[in-house]
Amino acid sequence: MRSSAPLDAVQGEGRSLGRRCAFLRLGGCNLSCQWCDTPYTWDWQGTSNAGIRYDPKVELHKRTVDSVAKELLAFGVDLVVISGGEPLSQQARLLPLVTLLNEEGIEVEIETNGTRVPSPALVDANVRFNVSPKLSHSGDSADKRIVPAALRRFAGIPGATFKFVCRDTDDLDEVGQLVSAMDISSVWIMPEGQDGAAIDKHMQNIADSVIDRGWNITTRLHTLVWGHKRGV
Repeated sequence: MRSSAPLDAVQGEGRSLGRRCAFLRLGGCNLSCQWCDTPYTWDWQGTSNAGIRYDPKVELHKRTVDSVAKELLAFGVDLVVISGGEPLSQQARLLPLVTLLNEEGIEVEIETNGTRVPSPALVDANVRFNVSPKLSHSGDSADKRIVPAALRRFAGIPGATFKFVCRDTDDLDEVGQLVSAMDISSVWIMPEGQDGAAIDKHMQNIADSVIDRGWNITTRLHTLVWGHKRGV
C-alpha cells in the first residue's frame, strides 16, 4: 500500500461533515484536475495549478496493512476516511485493511472519483462510497473523467453518495445531465475553492439553485477552518 501518514482530523465534506475521523490518504491518481488541492499525491510532472513537481519517493511510503491499521486504530475514532489520489487504484490492497477495520467496529468511507468499478468484495465489505465525478472545469477530457459503467455501479450501491464540485449554475446543469443519465439519487453539491473567499463566492452562486433542484449542499469545513494548509 502506497500512502502518506494517517491523520487524526474531522471529515470536512459531504454527509459526515464535522464528524471526527482518521484520514488515510493514498497516492496516485488517474486524473489531473487543474484545481486539485492534493497534487502532492499524484503530480510528479508539475502539471497542476500548483506548478510544483512532487517526488513520489518523498511523498509516498510503502506500508503493510497491519502497520496502517495499528496507526489508524490508535486514534480511537469510529470512522476512517480513505482518500487520495484515487484509492480504488489500490482496491485489492484496501480490502484486507477494510476487513480488519470492520472487525474492530470501525466505519469506513472511501472517497473516489468514480472512474474505477469497485470490486464485489469491496462493495460487500461494508464500505460507504463517496463518489465525486469530475466536471468539465477540471480540465480532464470527458472520456477520462466519466466512466458510465463505474458510475452506474456506484449509483446502485445502497448508501453511496455523489458529491460534485461546482462554481456556478452552468456546472449544476452539467450535474443534472449526469444525474439523469446515470440514475443517481443521492446528490451533494460542494463549492469549489481553496480559501474562504472562493468557497463563499461559489456557494452564493449555486445555493438557491441547488435547493430548487432538491439536492444537498456541503461546504469545505477543513478549508474554512484551516485554510489551504496541507494536512496529510
